[in-house]
Amino acid sequence: MEHAPKPGCGRNAVSEKHHAKTVDDVLPETACYDAFLTQAGRTMLTLDEVVDTFELLGDWDQRYQYLVELGQKLPPLPEEVRTEDNRVKGCMSQVWVHAYRDPSATERLRYHGDCDTTIIKGVLTLLIQMAEGRTTAEMEALDVDEFFERLQLDEHLSPNRHVGVYAIVDLMKKQARELAEPS
Repeated sequence: MEHAPKPGCGRNAVSEKHHAKTVDDVLPETACYDAFLTQAGRTMLTLDEVVDTFELLGDWDQRYQYLVELGQKLPPLPEEVRTEDNRVKGCMSQVWVHAYRDPSATERLRYHGDCDTTIIKGVLTLLIQMAEGRTTAEMEALDVDEFFERLQLDEHLSPNRHVGVYAIVDLMKKQARELAEPS
């Protein structure tokens, strides 16, 4: 069942604000961030929606600022899941990601995450938004190369950061597979 987003929130806020400069221009209040993550009943953000937002922001200074602000709005990682198993290896930044089953739809995945660097924390937030509500099979189908290409991250992040983002997605997929295994 498709629900209309709240006025001024989620994708509507993006389409209403053609000159968005910050996350708060696109997502004007905390409640809207929650709506952004769940998109009024939908649980995952599509790559097309992320690309639309990036195109509205224009130049890369605005896009970097958007990533920084988006990362600042990432909910805190619960300390009990800040473990070595949830730490991303192969990333220059200190990154943690934790998958868990959606309590209301156990075939669907949810993620917590955190990072100590602002830009990668913003990228992590986008990845979490795109992974939210996916099944394990949908998570496995997430194409990191398409993510890099369509957002032009390959042109604007260093090669070391590329390796780190691939490592984040690899861990997210590994955790999804582990959750899918019978207990």
